[in-house]
Amino acid sequence: MAKNQILTQSAEETMALAKRLARHLKGGAIICLYGDLGCGKTTFVKGMASGLKINPTKVNSPTFVLMNIYEGKSPLYHFDFYRLETVDEIGAIGYDEFLYGDGISVIEWAERFGSLLPKEYLSVKFSHKGEGKRLLRFQAKGGKYKELLIKATQSQINKCCFVSM
Repeated sequence: MAKNQILTQSAEETMALAKRLARHLKGGAIICLYGDLGCGKTTFVKGMASGLKINPTKVNSPTFVLMNIYEGKSPLYHFDFYRLETVDEIGAIGYDEFLYGDGISVIEWAERFGSLLPKEYLSVKFSHKGEGKRLLRFQAKGGKYKELLIKATQSQINKCCFVSM
């Protein structure tokens, strides 16, 4: 399992990091986001959107609608499972139609996926580290995501702060 971590100093740095990462993503990519309320998950998605040529101001947390679709270089499927309590509720929304499609899927509150969690994905765990600072821990699950992390670190998606563990 490939692992990396990055400390961002502001929301702008978090968005810039996600923007650079998005440039390495291809259709069918699955990014699972974990972390407490207010830890930067939606900010990260805004940065991903920008990297996919989607206006980041259009991105908002889909907490009440469960999923938003943003059209850009590749479609971005933005899921938020915060309000879902069971795996059955997730299955009922038809997530797999999008998750395994041509777009890029990003899932907030991915821990709610339970047994439906895909076998391969990129995990990003967020934690607060002080005023505006966030520690993002990246973990690759599966071969193509290990390659993604290697490419991302080689291209220095965050020149000063990407640290292999």
